[in-house]
Amino acid sequence: MVIEIGPVVQDFTVIMIVASVMALISYKLKQPMVIGFIIAGMIIGPYTPPFSLITSTEVLNLFAEIGVILVLFVVGMEFPIAKLRKIGKRAFIIASSEAFGTFIIGFVVGHSVLQYQLFDSLFLALAISVTSTVIVMRILEELNMIQDEATTLILGVAVIEDIIIISMLAILQSVASSPLGDVSIFEIATSIGLVLAFIGGVLFLGSKVVPRFINYVGSTNQHDVLVIAMLGVTFGICFIAFEVGISVAAGAFFAGVLIAESKVHSVTKVLATPIRDMFAALFFVSVGALMNITLLPAFIVPALVLVGISISAKFFTVFLASRSQGLSMVTSLRTGFGLSSSGGELALVAAKGGSDVGVTSSFLLPMVGTMTVITTFMTPYIIKFGWRVAESFRKERLGEEYVGSDKTDE
Repeated sequence: MVIEIGPVVQDFTVIMIVASVMALISYKLKQPMVIGFIIAGMIIGPYTPPFSLITSTEVLNLFAEIGVILVLFVVGMEFPIAKLRKIGKRAFIIASSEAFGTFIIGFVVGHSVLQYQLFDSLFLALAISVTSTVIVMRILEELNMIQDEATTLILGVAVIEDIIIISMLAILQSVASSPLGDVSIFEIATSIGLVLAFIGGVLFLGSKVVPRFINYVGSTNQHDVLVIAMLGVTFGICFIAFEVGISVAAGAFFAGVLIAESKVHSVTKVLATPIRDMFAALFFVSVGALMNITLLPAFIVPALVLVGISISAKFFTVFLASRSQGLSMVTSLRTGFGLSSSGGELALVAAKGGSDVGVTSSFLLPMVGTMTVITTFMTPYIIKFGWRVAESFRKERLGEEYVGSDKTDE
């Protein structure tokens, strides 16, 4: 296959110009950039009349795959192994309850109620189980809630949930790659074991080699060499993941975790962020471009239903798990509302993961994209509402205690 440079340059030009315009509009409207990028993709995509502004969807897919790797690589750099260990038992229990609880509820609704196919239901359930760490934390920061007790817990839960979702994506893609008739409990168990072995091997062996290598390269003070070494490690681990039948997204995430263990991780993060930003834009634009918006009338109602189910399932699983861990009502309410809105980059990665292995229907990606746009708009309002509910409950409790103390004094 020969790719001509002219159409590639044309596509890249169109993507960047339209994406920059939509990003500027999103900024002016005080909305997350991801929405602008998705809409930009829908504008230039092959499914938007009167004609497509993109000449090659293959090149677009290539950009998207590189975007996935770099987005999850930088996400992984936020969570060195030491930080993961400090998150604590409470956050792990809450994250597990949320991820698996929402996944099961989403699968039952998709498969039994909406009558979707098996893998459509599985990848859809995985997508709605995601909470966007980046979006939620940015909103909490903008609302001056970053120092709240619940915010620390939300961050810890979101981190563990990301790891769980990435691991589940790797397992689902591994299982889905087998012929449907040949899938068995043994193969599922083998896929789970393979993913766990990969994660354990990468963290155990990689933590002894990668940080030292990055430290050595960083000691040269040559930033260009450090960037090349960092990308070499990332794509190398992604290639190993691909060769053993695991999602490259998992490889990218844990490559970031390993590089975060180095002494120069703050420098590598600064160097990687501009590259991430460019390819993240390409990823979100490609997701929007690959959405068949002509199917919108067919899936908008199910999308709204699933948004409601996702928010409800995530809120109640987090709230109940938080209460079971002895957390106060106020903290449990704030944590539940803070983590109740699904969506973000990882939800789109999960949805695209099904189409990458060719087991999901054409409606799934645009539906998850629509849900992501809806929930991204809703997230600030959900968090503000949740904090107000928790605050009113706290004041009510303080009032009751004050009245009780007056009666005691009498």
